[in-house]
Amino acid sequence: MSQVIVSFNQVSKVYRNGCQALEAINLQIRRGDFLFITGASGSGKSTLLKLMYGEERPTQGEVMINDANLAGLRGDRLSKLRRQIGVVFQDYKLIPRRTVFENVAFVLWAQGFTRKEIHRRLLPTLKLVGLHTKADCFPEELSGGEQQRVSIARAIVSTPPLLLADEPTGNLDPDNSLQVLKILKKLNAIGITIVLTTHDEQLVRATRDPVMQLRNGHLFQAR
Repeated sequence: MSQVIVSFNQVSKVYRNGCQALEAINLQIRRGDFLFITGASGSGKSTLLKLMYGEERPTQGEVMINDANLAGLRGDRLSKLRRQIGVVFQDYKLIPRRTVFENVAFVLWAQGFTRKEIHRRLLPTLKLVGLHTKADCFPEELSGGEQQRVSIARAIVSTPPLLLADEPTGNLDPDNSLQVLKILKKLNAIGITIVLTTHDEQLVRATRDPVMQLRNGHLFQAR
């Protein structure tokens, strides 16, 4: 049986204003899974992902990533773990005055990769997302779908085993949404574990992958 790489054990999250985002969540994600997490806006989907990469801490319970308890990680140890996790955001978070090449390379520069290794990784990654001809373009010269593909390239260029995609098609039309899904399925086929939050029913219907649903802070198996 494949290794469990994400484990939530009775995880609850209450924000300082008293808002309970998640309650008693139990979840196991195995290496190679492709998991959809659905739910209405405000149901806790983003909070769930933030707990996975350590931006938020649980109020109660344990979040384990590759057998490491996130509650005990700080500083360099947390940074090292985060290098094993790629994150794709709905609003792209690209650097406006940097080219596609520079936006994607930035992650590798920050992690201390050599110039030679950066160049070795960049072209195959841009080819994978269909943007190898746009390497010298700036974000404002790209469509929304292309900008989202840049953010996917940036998230995967360091070959993390786990990719978290937070509403990655939320700002895209149906055709671009399906293009993004195809890229994520390609990545899953080469072994990357994918967790994708969405409220896009068309996207969910386009595959037969497992679906979990968040309602009122609780997680249910939907498919």
